[in-house]
Amino acid sequence: MTTEGGQPVETVTTNAEGTWDVQVDKPGKYKVTLDVSSLPQNAEVRGGNNVRTPTVYEGNCSTVLYALQPKGAPGQQQQDGGGSTSTFWTQAAQLTFEGLNLGLIIALAALGLSLIYGTTGLTNFAHGELVTLGAILAYAFNIGFGLHLIPAAVIAVIVAGVLGYFQDRLFWGQLRRRGTGTIAMMIISIGVALFLRYVFLIFFGGQTEAYAQYTAQPGIEVGPISAAPKNFVAMGIELAVLIIVGIALLRTRTGKAARAVADNPALAASSGINVDRVIRIIWTFGGAIAALAGIMLGLSQNLKYTMGQDVLLLIFAGVTLGGLGTAFGALVGSLVVGLFIQVSTLWVPPELKSVGALAVLIIVLLVRPQGILGRRERIG
Repeated sequence: MTTEGGQPVETVTTNAEGTWDVQVDKPGKYKVTLDVSSLPQNAEVRGGNNVRTPTVYEGNCSTVLYALQPKGAPGQQQQDGGGSTSTFWTQAAQLTFEGLNLGLIIALAALGLSLIYGTTGLTNFAHGELVTLGAILAYAFNIGFGLHLIPAAVIAVIVAGVLGYFQDRLFWGQLRRRGTGTIAMMIISIGVALFLRYVFLIFFGGQTEAYAQYTAQPGIEVGPISAAPKNFVAMGIELAVLIIVGIALLRTRTGKAARAVADNPALAASSGINVDRVIRIIWTFGGAIAALAGIMLGLSQNLKYTMGQDVLLLIFAGVTLGGLGTAFGALVGSLVVGLFIQVSTLWVPPELKSVGALAVLIIVLLVRPQGILGRRERIG
């Protein structure tokens, strides 16, 4: 590692988990070079670039990541017979699994956002911070109070749900009663997002952290797929929650009331449905589900105060692609986004994978403006 001017800072070796840490004396731009000769013989840096130039700010840490891949991976492999084809399909299966994992996390976060939009018409740009909140609450109970991650996660989801209830009761509900328009509330949500983000920075810090459990697990092989056991468990939990919420929306009285409010709030109110109560229930479950998504995201990567902001655009892409205000559309759209982001790296550089997902969003909406599961609506 050197300064931008070329002055050497320090040479370090990664530990058993593949992580490393360098303390610098002052903020600025630095140059980090990975010694490719130290890599395993069958591994190489994805994209071929072994140099990173992070900017370190005072009081914060900067993360530098190197994605490794087997030699001869997609984008660099040659048509040299059956071995190359086998490698391609093996990596395609691995990336499909990773895309499903990412898509389910996005779907959890997108589900709450879609339900809130469907019942209130609010495009909540602070929803990413609800995702971050869940991850930080679980970290606080896990590291700060010494609880195992599983009970810490359960408590964090409950606390986030309670905070979601009071967020609507004390803030968004008051704005609705005052007749605040949806555009004004959307702009307010941007301010709320900025406020919460820097509150997280003050209390959590700018460093990257990890949970005490399940951080470094040996991978297990399932056919061509290799993944840590926590990934399979997390996907099972995510699927179970999505299915339970879907059944609740279809079969329970509260779910039917929520769908009625989403369809026509005035008609629902005239039918005897307590619209405010339904909206608060939606905010409660939306906050809890977003918190669970944040915890799952923290399991698949390290925690930082901007983690919700980093996936917010993908959450909006999933909601919009599936159809605004439709819970099942959020699931379908998020899975499409997650799959495309990961599988597209077979042909495009990893730095452009999110751009490709947004390109798919634009193309689909040009053909079907209401989204995959959205309904056509009369305007004017």
